[in-house]
Amino acid sequence: MVVLDASALLAFLHDEPGGGQVESELDGAVMSTVNWSEVVQKALQRGVDVCGIREDLQELGMQIIPFSAKQAELAADLYETARTHGLSLADRACLALALDSQASILTADRVWQHLKLPLSIELIR
Repeated sequence: MVVLDASALLAFLHDEPGGGQVESELDGAVMSTVNWSEVVQKALQRGVDVCGIREDLQELGMQIIPFSAKQAELAADLYETARTHGLSLADRACLALALDSQASILTADRVWQHLKLPLSIELIR
């Protein structure tokens, strides 16, 4: 299983560099509801009709996982580490899901490679 950061899914949805790598990982991939909100918001900003996108992604095998109380606590614990790298709450939600699931992450956010966390973070570009 791989956890998708919003930046990775947006690369796939907008046919950006790295999107092909994300496409090959969609079947079995997961994303936090917090990051899903970020994806929808950014798509709407670009004028994309988001009706049916969630269902289409679910048909491709991606699951959207509710942000749990445990993940909220993990995200809070990550604040000091993430703050120095400029990571948002949504970024920490993605990291928390990966830590909770013991899964790797796909992201386009290069600063994540500098995080000293016990998980695998793979850059898509």
